[in-house]
Amino acid sequence: MTSATTSMTELAQKIAAVATLEGEFVLRSGQVSHRYFDKYRFEGNPVLLKALARAMTDLLPSETDMIAGLELGGVPLVTAISLETGLPAAFVRKEAKTYGTCRAIEGQDIAGRKVTFIEDVITTGGAVADAYQLAANDGADVLAVVCAIWRGQGDPSIQDIPELPVRPVFTRADLEC
Repeated sequence: MTSATTSMTELAQKIAAVATLEGEFVLRSGQVSHRYFDKYRFEGNPVLLKALARAMTDLLPSETDMIAGLELGGVPLVTAISLETGLPAAFVRKEAKTYGTCRAIEGQDIAGRKVTFIEDVITTGGAVADAYQLAANDGADVLAVVCAIWRGQGDPSIQDIPELPVRPVFTRADLEC
């Protein structure tokens, strides 16, 4: 086993140890799960956040010229990745504000840009599909979505946008220690 593999295995173990909760949880998709990965527990830990941002950076498509974090869990990740890479970051709300700029995508103009979405945990990709529509309406070319954890079934994909590549750092299996 290489040191990079060992390091990723150790990161997965640390994330699982701090973020895995047992109980009964309703997911955004409406599915009920007895195991939940509380993203805020690893995103709020600067050591884990920095290591995860580095791992996510390695998954960015090379032509990416902007990254966009999805509300709320993608925001700390996209900020950390922006600091790691120097790429500008945008922040995608669930819906446009009704005050101020009245925008759904804040921080940068994404029109004509090659954007990679940054997300925390994906099960079915409903939030990604919603963000994709908002970004497309604003004229962005969305290249892929890089996520910390794919907890869905089968190969990573977004149900409503199967052509959009999903690049996870970890899958549910990686975190089942």
